[in-house]
Amino acid sequence: MTALTKHPTCWVVTTGDAGTRNQVIGLAEAVGLPFVEKIIGLGAPWGWFPGNLLPTPLRWLDPSKDQLAPPWPDLLITAGRRSTGPSIAIRKASGGKTVTVHIQNPQAPLDAFDLIVAMPHDDITGPNVIVSDTAMHRVSPTLLEEGRRRWKEAFDQVPKPLTAVILGGPNKHYDFTLDIADALIRDLRSLHETTGCGIVITPSRRTPEPVKARLADAFSGATWCWIWDESGDNPYFGMMALADSSIVTADSVSMISEAVSPGKPVSAVKLSGVARRHDAFIAGLVEKGIIRIFDGTPPSVQSRSLPNATEEAGERIKSLLATRGGIL
Repeated sequence: MTALTKHPTCWVVTTGDAGTRNQVIGLAEAVGLPFVEKIIGLGAPWGWFPGNLLPTPLRWLDPSKDQLAPPWPDLLITAGRRSTGPSIAIRKASGGKTVTVHIQNPQAPLDAFDLIVAMPHDDITGPNVIVSDTAMHRVSPTLLEEGRRRWKEAFDQVPKPLTAVILGGPNKHYDFTLDIADALIRDLRSLHETTGCGIVITPSRRTPEPVKARLADAFSGATWCWIWDESGDNPYFGMMALADSSIVTADSVSMISEAVSPGKPVSAVKLSGVARRHDAFIAGLVEKGIIRIFDGTPPSVQSRSLPNATEEAGERIKSLLATRGGIL
């Protein structure tokens, strides 16, 4: 593994949505750098332009959000289409000294970036493109061990084997309806009756209040089911560390990618809606035996393990930095 001999400067830049933020932060953490997070805005009509065609992109940033100005960082990690223009501009303004890494298909010329981290549904290849089955994420041995220590005593009170249930919520493509919640409740009861497993559930900020209320009512008094009440620390990393398997709603590429990273069985719960690229991601993992669709039966073991794509991308970035002016 490449070791850093000194700390370059690093910015992680997105427009602020949780999925892209987790990816850029996770990749910076894998590189091992302290970083400055910048949340930018790029309003209409500038947000509609492909990044390479956006005129003077650094001039059109939302003044109410973070601005991008020199001194430029040694490493810039971006994600999402609206951050590509600023990335291209910073690479040019720095005279090529800033190593620019973009996550997802930039929808711009690939050679405008030093490295692109994509997924199969991005449908791009090239000498500076890494293609990963899963998204970049923050799950690491350190965070899992911290979660294990923090939550072991609480989860020891729940029967084993332990199943983690991680809930997302509606977005522009999917809806988390009460019908889906009722089906999930029925299938979780069936899973417990079949296996005797304990179940720990964590909602997210996107989980609808009626869905949370339905789950709370359904499992009230069930000693085999524990639901996070959203007070205090989030048990997310503790659940992934201590659970024997996970059930995750299929609305978030990041949540699915994080769930499969420990190598334990994972089942996905489909929400209502259609999104071509996202559905292709889920179908690809099912086809490869990495996840299955939850039907109330125990999740099966992954038929093949995945390499840690975030760590691999981090190593590639360290090599790039090492070639730039003796940074490493």
